[in-house]
Amino acid sequence: MTMVKAHVSAHELVAGRYRLLEVFARETNRLWWYAEDVTAQQPRLVAQTALPEPAAEDTARRVTARVVRTSETMRLLRPGRVAAVVDAVVEAGTLWTVTEWIDGTPLGELLAQEGSFHPVRAARLGLELLNVLQAAHDEGITHGELSPGQVFVRDGGPVVVAGFGLAGATLAPRLTAPSYASPEQARDERIGPAADLWALGALLYTMVEGRPPFRDRGRPDATLRAVDRLPLRTPLRAGPLAQAVQGLLRKDARERLTRPVVREALTRALSEDTDADRQPAPAPRLRGAYRAVRPAGPLRGRRLLAAGTTLALVTVVAAVLAATGALPGTDTAGAPRESAPAAPADRPTGGGTPPTPAPTGTPSTPAAPTPTGTPSTPAAPALPAGYRRYSAPEGFSVALPDGWKRLATSRVGGLAYRVTFGRGGDAPTLAVTYSERVGPDPVAVWRDDVEPGLARLPGYRRLGAVRATTYQGRAAADLEWLAGTGDARTHTLGRGFLLGGTRGFSLRFTTPAATWDDAASRLALQTFLRTFRTPED
Repeated sequence: MTMVKAHVSAHELVAGRYRLLEVFARETNRLWWYAEDVTAQQPRLVAQTALPEPAAEDTARRVTARVVRTSETMRLLRPGRVAAVVDAVVEAGTLWTVTEWIDGTPLGELLAQEGSFHPVRAARLGLELLNVLQAAHDEGITHGELSPGQVFVRDGGPVVVAGFGLAGATLAPRLTAPSYASPEQARDERIGPAADLWALGALLYTMVEGRPPFRDRGRPDATLRAVDRLPLRTPLRAGPLAQAVQGLLRKDARERLTRPVVREALTRALSEDTDADRQPAPAPRLRGAYRAVRPAGPLRGRRLLAAGTTLALVTVVAAVLAATGALPGTDTAGAPRESAPAAPADRPTGGGTPPTPAPTGTPSTPAAPTPTGTPSTPAAPALPAGYRRYSAPEGFSVALPDGWKRLATSRVGGLAYRVTFGRGGDAPTLAVTYSERVGPDPVAVWRDDVEPGLARLPGYRRLGAVRATTYQGRAAADLEWLAGTGDARTHTLGRGFLLGGTRGFSLRFTTPAATWDDAASRLALQTFLRTFRTPED
């Protein structure tokens, strides 16, 4: 299959009228572009999809006609819930689908930003998707290409689904996002509504777990084989959705849950879960920002939009260990408690050069500090000037710089939580994550469970290998990475370690990349790692 690439000149117009401005979402074999209709002087969204082989003229007409016709049928059936396709063209083996502006954020983009969703939020979105799919199935229409890139989430409104009409338009069993293909698609068999229900289950799985049920293996054929042959990894964070998700992801289409059963399960999850009033973090208003800059002209709009996209993504650079990942909510507890006030000093992450302590066993580079000879119940170390120990209600403690407070807390029932500290705004931050459902190998957790989600972040680059180490006498591993671009680029060190059984913590320190080697950043990282204490210590 030909893989789509963003090799389009800013001076070229698709179909002679659509100027491509900026890629805002991508998945296997599909790019979404912000665009401008230079004829109508209207903003548009354009999906770029590579066709499996060069299309003859009659094939191109059939493909585009099917996409436009099916999308229009669905738009009339579910107004406001289906993307309105205004044009579709095939040029040089690429299908360009042009839609009206959608005031929403692609589900894949939200997941890249937030890691995963609370099960209640996932259930709400799942019900909205089920409503659209039911309308399609009642008309004999199968979507067949449902994926996070085809679902737009709007603030205060229903989801919008794009991509109708792609299935069956070519001989390929699946054009895009093979991780969400059903087993029957993977076998190139005839598909029906059951394939969409599988995709719904895969989306629910991804929303709660922060990763697809079957990871992308780089080549569509390899990914499709995995979907068909490999067993499903049991979801760990689905909570009340666990049975519904697993019932939708049954390999045999005849054994999958039916729409009424799925609807009942999702509705019950909303009514039974005690955390149903949890408020999601607001999605970035990128599309509103685009409209705001439209009068300034295409070039200026493109620059502002690109900057806004980068900042919105980089400020939430964080993917957590496998069983973490609830949607962060703002904690109202205020600043952390002080249990050991220290003498005032310059802020360690601001200007100036604070004094550097000499912690035992700290290496010359802060990338992988590995304290040695630490007893199982370490005594509280002396704190550097400008730090004080914070004791969390969850039971852990750590020394924080003056001015740092508890910024956000997220939980997954009684299984996992994440607490983020900082001064507010952008990095530097420290995220403390606890889970009762982590794997036995810290290296494998970073490599197999966390990094696939991190890899979706703009500008992601791992620094070196995942490093096995020990921390306070416990098995541990470090992952270090960069993300973002330009002035918004960040540098993160994550250390995950096991407490025993399936319980574990991770500490993640993030700073602007430009200040990673500053004395203040080195001091902060060394102090966090040297002073962190679990509830068992």
